Amino acid sequence: MSRLDMFIKRMSAQRDLLNLIRDQNLLPEGPIMEVGLGNGRTYSHLTESFPDRRIIVFDRHVAAHKSSIPQEENLVVGEIRETARDFIGSEAALVHADIGTGYPEKDAIVMSWLPELVAGMLRSGGYAVSGLALDHPQLETLPIPVHIEPGRYYFYRKI
Repeated sequence: MSRLDMFIKRMSAQRDLLNLIRDQNLLPEGPIMEVGLGNGRTYSHLTESFPDRRIIVFDRHVAAHKSSIPQEENLVVGEIRETARDFIGSEAALVHADIGTGYPEKDAIVMSWLPELVAGMLRSGGYAVSGLALDHPQLETLPIPVHIEPGRYYFYRKI
C-alpha cells in the first residue's frame, strides 16, 4: 500500500472515530486535549465538531496553518512529554493523540510515556482516540467501526 493510501486510511479512521463520539453525543463534561497540533487539520475539525468545548493543544512547535492555531491560552508549546504533565488531573472529556512517526523505534519511546499521560488527563468515562496503541490499566479498549482496519487507529474509555 502506498504511503498516500496509508495516510488517507489513517485520517479517515481518525475522522470517523471523532465523528462517532460527536454524533452519539458521548462526551462527559470537561475540556478536550489535542496532543499534537501538526498543521491543525484535526484541531479545525474538533472546533467545528465541539464548538462549546475548550480545546487545549500541545505541540513541540507551531507549524499549523494560521487559520488553525488556537488562542494563546489554549496552546502549550514545548516537549509534550514535559509540558502536558501540568494537565494531569484536568478531567478531560476527550484526549486525541496523533504523534506517531511511523518509525517503530521512535514510536516505542512515545508509547513508553503517552498512555500514562493520556490516562492522567482523562476524567472517568472520558474518551481517548489515538494513532498509537495506549496500553494502560485505566483505559478500556473500545470496538472500532468495522470499516476501520484493526491497528489503524485506537479508541478507549477511561474506567
